Amino acid sequence: MAERHDPYVSLRNPKFRWYVASLVALTLGTQIQATVVAWQVYEITRDPLSLGLVGLAEAIPYIGAALYAGHVADRYDRKRLCLAAMAVQTACGGVLLALALRPGLLAGGTWPIFGVVFASGIARSFIQPARTALGAEIVPRETYANAMAWRSSLWQFGAVIGPALGGVLYGFASAGAAYAAEVALCALGLLLFARIAYTRRPAAAREGTIGQNLTIGIRFLMKQPQLLGAQVLDLFSVLFGGAPALLPIFASEILRVGPQGLGVLRAAPAAGAVAMSLVLAHRKLRRAGPTLFLCVAGFGVCWILFALSHSFWLSLGLLALSGMLDSVSVLIRSTLLTLRTPEHLLGRVSAVNQIFIGSSNEIGSFESGVAARLLGAVNSVILGGCMTLGIVGVTAYKVPALRELDELE
Repeated sequence: MAERHDPYVSLRNPKFRWYVASLVALTLGTQIQATVVAWQVYEITRDPLSLGLVGLAEAIPYIGAALYAGHVADRYDRKRLCLAAMAVQTACGGVLLALALRPGLLAGGTWPIFGVVFASGIARSFIQPARTALGAEIVPRETYANAMAWRSSLWQFGAVIGPALGGVLYGFASAGAAYAAEVALCALGLLLFARIAYTRRPAAAREGTIGQNLTIGIRFLMKQPQLLGAQVLDLFSVLFGGAPALLPIFASEILRVGPQGLGVLRAAPAAGAVAMSLVLAHRKLRRAGPTLFLCVAGFGVCWILFALSHSFWLSLGLLALSGMLDSVSVLIRSTLLTLRTPEHLLGRVSAVNQIFIGSSNEIGSFESGVAARLLGAVNSVILGGCMTLGIVGVTAYKVPALRELDELE
């Protein structure tokens, strides 16, 4: 058994190294896509609502297919499922590249881009539960927390470089160059994932009807008050409190830093998260419950101050701080989910987690777009941050078990 204080125990596992290398490559590719698509759509439409519609186009398939994707991840070979979905994601990048090389295809509007984003949402819906469950299979259970910290840190590293790279390639070269980089990185992620030495374990016996099988993750989660409370807290705080979908508006009209600045702004939360994740990988987290509530509250305050800022550097610092705080809550939620869930249910419970994440991120993007059109970008972000603070107070009062959570293990 590995010593708990060994911060590099997971990285000595060759299966885990291939796993996180693939994770970084694919994250770089998908973050480039998100950055360039957002700027392209806003540049064509000049409508804040269109940014929300991009999130909605991805959220509908991502959330809609989640329960079935989790069921498939628990019934069939998780590695093959991931590889197939990664191939679809790579193909989506190829279509965006073709659209960029032939601008006339967008003469009728941005609907082809929305179609690709929809297909990408389906691919991500199947990648997430299968990859999460497989990640738990390839590391010893006693090192889950350490593996989760490194996985979060390296994912955030990709999320730092990806948006900045996308913004730089788009601003100094072209959309075609950015999408070509996306295709190359997604293909590399697929090849690296294929190197994982993985033997499928026998599937557990089927639990009742197909309907019961699809909803078993929900029923399990309802019996875990700490885990459910953490998921609900994240859902509503990110749904209302964060507004990354509106960053093109701030970059273009308030901070006036162009697509290059947009890439840096999008990378800032992940940069802060990388720094914090590295700290968490080397230290044992105590008083997890109170820490979770403080970090989510701080996250909301960061976005309120960001909305009021007219300084690029202050805005950058606030976004980085929001990422640091968010990474703590991500680690707590992810570790709780992995440690509290039996292995044969990991795909389906991860799928339910995926619904929460998709609802908060992609539906949150749509909500941000609608609110920005009705209230203006600045007012909508301030209101969302205030709502996050209210959600923290209500959850802390209603879920005392989460408030009293100490060590994750």
